[in-house]
Parts: sequence; C-alpha cells; structure tokens
Amino acid sequence: MNKYEIGVIFKPTLEEEELKTELERVQDLITRFGGAIDKVDEWGRRRLAYEIDKQTEGIYYFITFSAESPVPAEIESRIRIYENVIRYLIIRLEE
Repeated sequence: MNKYEIGVIFKPTLEEEELKTELERVQDLITRFGGAIDKVDEWGRRRLAYEIDKQTEGIYYFITFSAESPVPAEIESRIRIYENVIRYLIIRLEE
C-alpha cells in the first residue's frame, strides 16, 4: 500500500453541517475503494492565491490515507463532480 495526501478546498459559503457532510463524502470515497484514512487536518478558512469561480476564500482540509495505486484515480474521477469542492489535489507521499 502507498501513502497519499489529498488537499481539498471547499466553498466558503457552506454552513457547519454542510461542511461536515461534504467532508464525510470525501472520506467515504477513500474508504469505499479500499483506502484507510490515517489523519485529517483542518486548516480552516484561508484566502486563495487567486480567484476561483468568483471565490476569494476557501475552507481547507488535508487527508492522509493509505491505498493501492489505482485508488487515487478513482477518487479524482468522482470528486471532480462535487459542486462544493473548489479544488483538490492528490499526491503520493514518500515512504
């Protein structure tokens, strides 16, 4: 199994409950394809480096997980259609 980290930026207009639901959806994606979540870091509301879809802020989360090599591609193909996710990035961590 490889270690990965996904950075997700959610829309800043989300209420607390909506944000919790969206985060659970992302975590469910990881576990659905056989990944194991190691750590979830909440960075909170931050200013974006540049405007994205007329948004200047976002709510940042970083999730570290272990999974087989095809899992990140599966996650990307599904997270792409989530309308409350502004941006995401999955990277493989060095062992």
